[in-house]
Parts: sequence; structure tokens; C-alpha cells
Amino acid sequence: QVQLVESGGGLVQAGGSLRLSCAASGRTFSNYAMGWFRQAPGEEREFVAAITYSGVMTNYADSVKGRFTISRDNARSTVDLQMNSLNSEDTAVYYCAANSQRYRMASREYEYAYWGQGTQVTVSS
Repeated sequence: QVQLVESGGGLVQAGGSLRLSCAASGRTFSNYAMGWFRQAPGEEREFVAAITYSGVMTNYADSVKGRFTISRDNARSTVDLQMNSLNSEDTAVYYCAANSQRYRMASREYEYAYWGQGTQVTVSS
């Protein structure tokens, strides 16, 4: 089992920045690729970003490319999501997830076995 806990969400004005963090415990963190997803009210959960076990390779949804950066620290068992130039369409609950296929930068939910409880990000215009 892998336990994931997100933090760093909150209220921010449009154009601002937030940094989300996800702390993992329970299994060797470097055995997992990690991803961030989000779910806006009334919408399905969607892929945001993913990173391989080493942190060398990343993948982003087109909607966040150039604004968001995913990174990880295997020594601290954390994965972060730096979000810049936020707009109202980024308002959602953000989830981190762990994928045992550690070389993959998967964008589909079913590839992730472990999920955090989510953290709310609200962007005011």
C-alpha cells in the first residue's frame, strides 16, 4: 500500500501561483511513477501531469503545458506541482496518484493504483 497526502491548495487570484505537494509513505517511493489529476465541479477527473520514477521524464496536459511543472524528491518521498499563471479554469480538486509502472508517464486514471484525498485549488477572477 502507498499512502498519499496532498497539501498546498487554497485560494489564489487569477495570474497567481500555487505549489502543491504530495507526501508518500508505505512503500519505496522511487518504485513508482507519479501523476497529478484534477476534477472541477460537475466535470470528470482529468490528467494534469506525470513524472517517471527518476524524475527525468515528464508529461503534461496541453491545457497546463508551459504553466505547470511537476517535480519529485525521492529522498523526501514527495512530488510537487508548481502552478503559475493560474486562471479560473484551473479551479478544481487536485489529486496525486502513484503508478507501479515506474517508467510510464501515464495519463489515464486506471493506470494509477493509489490516490490521495485531494486538495482544493480555487482561482478567483
